[in-house]
Amino acid sequence: MTRAVEQGGGTRASAPGGPLWVVVPAYQEQARIGDTLAALADQTDRDFTLVVVDNGSTDGTADVVERFAADAPFPVRLLHEPCKGVGAAVDTGFRYAIAHGALLLARTDADCLPQPGWVAAARAGLAGGAGLVCGAIRARRDEHGPLGRAGFRLLVFLAASFGRLRPAHRRTGGYLAPYRMHAGNNMAVTAELYQACGGMPRRPSPTDRTFLNRVRRTTSAISHRRDMVVENSTRRLRAYGIRRTAAWYLDRGAGTLTEDPR
Repeated sequence: MTRAVEQGGGTRASAPGGPLWVVVPAYQEQARIGDTLAALADQTDRDFTLVVVDNGSTDGTADVVERFAADAPFPVRLLHEPCKGVGAAVDTGFRYAIAHGALLLARTDADCLPQPGWVAAARAGLAGGAGLVCGAIRARRDEHGPLGRAGFRLLVFLAASFGRLRPAHRRTGGYLAPYRMHAGNNMAVTAELYQACGGMPRRPSPTDRTFLNRVRRTTSAISHRRDMVVENSTRRLRAYGIRRTAAWYLDRGAGTLTEDPR
């Protein structure tokens, strides 16, 4: 079922690169999504349409979104995707946006805090000729102290290093661009490329690596921007511990634990 909640002004046709839509998948995020929505409302570039895809929440996630939409500084659409898994939720949001005129797409998650220049950086990257733009992720400061944030940085570094060294990711495998890890909660892609590469795999997490490799087989126009910053939740680190979180990032799966600790 799709339900649209729409407030605020439309997207200007003169925006560089065309209309931009932001997609946020959400599951059981009543306690957190308000902060994410506030961070989006605080963007320096608010010339976008927001799509929140509720992935079968049984809490008040949808209610929080609807209350926000009433006074939002941009149009808000609330979709409901019954097929469980972040991949299905993201794919539904992106394809809905494309069907309604989006040429540029950006994504973050409902437990993340995009910094104020996030949308502007994503738009600049795509308008500058990139098909996929990846940004930097940092640990949320309100979840951990310096030690926890340092642990998160280490895990990201290890996962990125593993990805570059992994034989399956070498360019001899038909890839047009070298491997460089990107976080699904901080990415932007053109609608044209999203459709051309086949889109996000419709399954539970992890999906980001598969999507990136689909893009790498389609184009070399991938860029990375340090000014496109999202503060990432570290609750997987708390739920799994360092060893199991490292195994998950290294593509070993969640084991006996849930793939989405929410």
